[in-house]
Amino acid sequence: MAGTLDLPSMEQRLDHVPALAGPRTVEELPGGLTNVNLKVTTSKGVFVARCFGSDEGLLGIDREAEHLNTLAAARAGVGAPVVDFRPELGILVLDYIDGSTYDNSSFLREGVIARVAAACRALHAGPRFVNDFDMFDRQRRYLRIVRERGFSLPTGYEKYDAAFQEVRRALAVHAPDTVPCNNDLLAGNFIDDGQRLWLIDYEYSGNNDPSFELGNTATECDLDGEQLAELVVAYHGRELRNQLARARLQALTSQYGWSLWGAIQAATSTLDFDFDSWCLERFEKAAVGFTDADFPRLLEEVTRDD
Repeated sequence: MAGTLDLPSMEQRLDHVPALAGPRTVEELPGGLTNVNLKVTTSKGVFVARCFGSDEGLLGIDREAEHLNTLAAARAGVGAPVVDFRPELGILVLDYIDGSTYDNSSFLREGVIARVAAACRALHAGPRFVNDFDMFDRQRRYLRIVRERGFSLPTGYEKYDAAFQEVRRALAVHAPDTVPCNNDLLAGNFIDDGQRLWLIDYEYSGNNDPSFELGNTATECDLDGEQLAELVVAYHGRELRNQLARARLQALTSQYGWSLWGAIQAATSTLDFDFDSWCLERFEKAAVGFTDADFPRLLEEVTRDD
């Protein structure tokens, strides 16, 4: 959910970007929990201006990396072309992609999961990103921030740390080479123009285990177990028990780690959004996964060769 615009200040910022200057119409786009996203139409074309918030430090957002990784994603054929980057103004300008934005129900349509897998493979096969992303490192950093600042944690959060570390050790046994990942593919970050499926928003992008992309997408798009299995098979081209286990464990990693992002946002964000519920939803999913009867089997299967 976007924040409230400071219109005079925002208009002045847009005036300083050549592609956006002059007569224009401006429409605020939905989505975005750390940005204000604007559709700007001028005589030069139609653009998206991603106007940054002021919470990058706590959340670990690197805007220069976002810019460079967005350029790389565009070269991979799945990211919107970059028009301009003005860090002094807090604006990244992209070409506007005219298409339909997914929601969670989109994944119920025939063929969508296969297209998502293909788009992820294209991104992962593209130019490497300028930074790395590891949720275990990020979770430690987020947890330190929460503790040092006295922010609220979900009740019982830390009792699952031992299980979280078991996941980390199991995933390390056959750790794959990292690939450029978006790491934040909620449904609203897929845009379908009728021919191509675009992946947008590279705030949390970085080179990562490709199974994190799949597991995180399952979490963010509320895929069930069968849908995640379909996504893994579509991505790899065949059924692999170890890769399904890997994606399921990375989904737990995503849930447990990103819940702290919600805790930080709940304590610091000025947006009119229920970050407490967002945090709790992901933590509760992780808690269920860590205590599920399948958890020991997943830890064992991810260490297999098949």
